[in-house]
Amino acid sequence: MTLESLRDAERVIGVKQVTKAVQKRRTDAVFLADDADERVTQPLFDLASEIGVQVVHVPTMQELGKACSIEVGAAAAAVLKSDASGR
Repeated sequence: MTLESLRDAERVIGVKQVTKAVQKRRTDAVFLADDADERVTQPLFDLASEIGVQVVHVPTMQELGKACSIEVGAAAAAVLKSDASGR
């Protein structure tokens, strides 16, 4: 999955929200910024890897935030499964 897929997809942004979505198995892919604090992102990386969710590395938080159409950087974001919106 590419960074461009975040622009139009239903998504969640932020480590806490992404972690919740991964735990509920609602994600197709997780995007992690390489320049984010590893103490914050490593547990999410481990969880996604354990569950088998694709992890995509993005060079900077600013780049990830821009891909999510927000004005600030983001440490993590995820694309939600297409059936996840119909809770």
